[in-house]
Amino acid sequence: MTCKSSVEIITEWDIVAARQLGRNEARALGFGTVDQARITTAISELARNIYLYANIGTIEIERVEIDHEKKIVVIATDKGPGIQNVRKVMEDGYSTSGGLGAGLPGVKRLMDSLDIQSVMGVGTTIRAEKWLR
Repeated sequence: MTCKSSVEIITEWDIVAARQLGRNEARALGFGTVDQARITTAISELARNIYLYANIGTIEIERVEIDHEKKIVVIATDKGPGIQNVRKVMEDGYSTSGGLGAGLPGVKRLMDSLDIQSVMGVGTTIRAEKWLR
């Protein structure tokens, strides 16, 4: 069974809405408070990247239940400028906005898997998954 919901990211308030949606979906799937915090932090980072770099995009959250396994999938999609060097943005401390550079490497640490597809001038899709243990 799969249950999908999404938030369009246009304003900073949409980042808050995406976080709240993620927390609610994680709770509904049975994640504890620590994993809920990890998931919402990852969502916040992905949504903020959309807001800062692409201006507009979508955070989609899927609750997936296959047999006895459950996971939450977060898909961040935008039609922004794209990521020129994915390997570089995955380095700790790398930042194009003057921030801490914990962004995408932090998302990778918080979630169980992270996949980045980006095409210059077309946009970026990032898929992150967290399995319920």
